[in-house]
Amino acid sequence: MTLEIGPASPSDAEAIRSIYAFHVLNGTASFDTVPPDLPFWQDKIALITTRGWPFITCREDGRVLGYAYATQFRDRPAYARTCEDSIYVADRERGRGIGKLLLAELLKQAQACGFEQMIAVIGGGEPASVALHSGLGFVEAGRMRDVGFKFGRRLDTVYMQRSLRD
Repeated sequence: MTLEIGPASPSDAEAIRSIYAFHVLNGTASFDTVPPDLPFWQDKIALITTRGWPFITCREDGRVLGYAYATQFRDRPAYARTCEDSIYVADRERGRGIGKLLLAELLKQAQACGFEQMIAVIGGGEPASVALHSGLGFVEAGRMRDVGFKFGRRLDTVYMQRSLRD
């Protein structure tokens, strides 16, 4: 089976919703506690792609196995060249290198649309996400301690950063 990376479309919203819902309900990478509904994801895909920012999926035999997108890090104009990434892989597909494929392509596409820095905001300081980002050249830029509380645990948020400039 061949993994294919390509742009997300509105028809991917349900698969994306389902992948994210699993992580919300079972993990600490997201500080959401209630999974967003289908219209939220339909709107998010439309908003990101309308702005010309990358929202991509990884598929195998037409099934969405994971997704990633980049959005401006903060709304203020001075942040226009800095983006934040978001990457989620279906639970049953973790460990296959899908996150690495998605992040590598996201870096290229974010640079192509004018971003110069990428920030990863890693909820819970998830070791797998830290390792993924480290492996693709991100360095730790800071840690906010005990800023989240989920599943009866206090959680850190790790900030990582990578330049997209040549």
